[in-house]
Amino acid sequence: MNDKTDQALKSVAETEAEKSLTGQVEPDAPAQKSSGVAKSSAIFGGMTLLSRLAGFARDLVVTAALGASAGPSADAYYTALNFPNLFRRIFAEGAFAAAFVPAYARKLKTDGEAAADQVATDALAVIAVVTLALTLIAQLAMPWLMTVINIGFLDDPARFKLAVVLTQITMPYLPCMAIAALLSGVLNARNRFIVSGAYPILMNVIMLVAVYTTKEDGPIAAATAASWSVLVSGVAQAGLCWWGVRKAGANVRIRLPRLSPEVKAIIITAIPAAIGNSATQINVFLSGNLSSFVNGGRTWLATADRLYQLPLGLVGVAIGIALLPRLSSAVASGDRQMQQSSMDEAMIISMALTLPAAAALMGMPFLLIDGLFTRGEFLTIDAMNTAKALLQFGWGVPAFVLIRILAPGFYARGDTRTPMRFALISVAVNAAVAVALFFGGMGVPGIAAAVSAAAWSNALLLGLTLWRRGHYRPSQTTLSRLARILMASAGMGVFVALCSWGRDYIQDPIAQVLAQIGTDRGGKELAMLLVVGLGGLAYLALAFATRAVTVRDLKRLLRRN
Repeated sequence: MNDKTDQALKSVAETEAEKSLTGQVEPDAPAQKSSGVAKSSAIFGGMTLLSRLAGFARDLVVTAALGASAGPSADAYYTALNFPNLFRRIFAEGAFAAAFVPAYARKLKTDGEAAADQVATDALAVIAVVTLALTLIAQLAMPWLMTVINIGFLDDPARFKLAVVLTQITMPYLPCMAIAALLSGVLNARNRFIVSGAYPILMNVIMLVAVYTTKEDGPIAAATAASWSVLVSGVAQAGLCWWGVRKAGANVRIRLPRLSPEVKAIIITAIPAAIGNSATQINVFLSGNLSSFVNGGRTWLATADRLYQLPLGLVGVAIGIALLPRLSSAVASGDRQMQQSSMDEAMIISMALTLPAAAALMGMPFLLIDGLFTRGEFLTIDAMNTAKALLQFGWGVPAFVLIRILAPGFYARGDTRTPMRFALISVAVNAAVAVALFFGGMGVPGIAAAVSAAAWSNALLLGLTLWRRGHYRPSQTTLSRLARILMASAGMGVFVALCSWGRDYIQDPIAQVLAQIGTDRGGKELAMLLVVGLGGLAYLALAFATRAVTVRDLKRLLRRN
């Protein structure tokens, strides 16, 4: 092989290595169109998996350091963490992603990079100014806002005061996150998913270090350190996304805000999406307010939320983010086959991963919570109450993921009003069910049950409307595959439920072995891991037995990869 050939191959290798580092996903060839959602989702999902693992490590340390019902620290901390996130999901990630990504993707395709990057520059300036103003107002009004968002805290002055201080610390996270979300949208529209999937890892790592190094100073000191780490991580996340955008070749700049026609169009499109996304956050607000009447209630819900959000983050968010720009492009080009195949593939992949996760959450909620979180200040009684909430969240998990898959079917066509209306209906369902169940004697688990009921009402409305309009109807192959996945998941759920019921028969032999090597710790954790592993094997066996998954599917996947 001559020197010129060697140099050419070296150049190609370096180019591919740089694309891999920055997360670029090449446009699919026609014969590979059906693999696009899976490929993009795998990249984003892999980064999200790393983030969730770091998040679990963080949550283990946080729950052990702060506890739940033993003092004011945990409830105050989770208030401080959730309040800026409420606005972030309304104004930044949710609404702006729904409006900005399709607009940027269309501009990129029709007018080129320079015009698209100008839209991103103008949009960045507007969203930064709006969120900064909102942060300033919230900082000044925080004592009054706290009386609204946590009515139950009024009977506990120490918890109320700490919640105000910690929330004032975390509130500036909002503009940082808004900037990161917009820049992440630029990367997603350019089919680069590594940085946008990886930047949440920074928060988990920074918070883990902050809490771990201060846990010996007491719960209040640890909660304060965790709150400061939220702000620090927000700055770091925005910086990482800025680097990723520059590395991707996008020329997004910092400038004074101006309402260009493109930004006005994005805002007009985003308003219904913001209202629709705010519906979910109104549900969160209502849940938090009701749970504030129970000491430890906010923490029980937040801890259960960590587990049910795992399949949502790994599957629903990953596939939804990968699906939206791909579906937008298919709609813009009028490619009906691409629209159908993208939605079918997203449905099968998401449910194949989500349904067994939901079955596990419902089949062994206490085994999971006790094995993961019961230590330090987080007591067995806290694990029992958290498990009751997790059980109710569990049956709503498929609906949460379906919303992420079905909503892009509307957003890709520029329709943000229909999802908004359905989300508002789900708010009414959540409010009515939550109040009825909470004050009807079910307590905190009733709040979780209401959230699941609201999610199913939203998902069903989205799916039925797409069907009625002819935008998406699952193929017969897809429906058959989903039915078999459901059968395999149900069988696995029964298996892990029996294991959880006979937990002593699994845990006692493990404890005896551990005692022989001189320790009385780790028995419940190893028992939980063993049941999880056996449950995974049971699902795979049942999936093959029901032909939800076949050897041919695996061969095709390996060949395509």
